[in-house]
Amino acid sequence: MDQRTHGEATVSSCPEGHGVFLARADLGMLVEAENDWHRNAGQHTAPLPRITADMTAPPTTGKVSRAWVETLFG
Repeated sequence: MDQRTHGEATVSSCPEGHGVFLARADLGMLVEAENDWHRNAGQHTAPLPRITADMTAPPTTGKVSRAWVETLFG
């Protein structure tokens, strides 16, 4: 596993492209960083919702949204 640090969050990724792994606390830090980015980016972006146990995935729209968090997986 390769590890990278983004702010205070540690992201582990498979060097063969099989997945990205992180702790729940690290995911929360990344969500907060994403929300901060959207807050300062302008009116065309919206903050991510807080993660809760009762959430379900939204339906796919076919449109790929661009966001700061994409830099983690590029």
